Amino acid sequence: MGFNAGMGNALWDRLSIEVQAEVDSLVSAGRNVQAIAVMRERVGLPTPGLHECVDLVDQRFKVLRQGPTNS
Repeated sequence: MGFNAGMGNALWDRLSIEVQAEVDSLVSAGRNVQAIAVMRERVGLPTPGLHECVDLVDQRFKVLRQGPTNS
């Protein structure tokens, strides 16, 4: 879980490995609202904005859909 190739996202980098795995699991299950709530609750301060979280969910969906890469 947690494909990080090419992410380059400051919010993603602030999340712990455990939270990253939880977000990926929620995104994979189509539970984007819950994934956003987890990010906003568990990232610490400063709390990320809604737009930043939505963008990250979008990125994670694309990465997860592609699957692991052999880079």
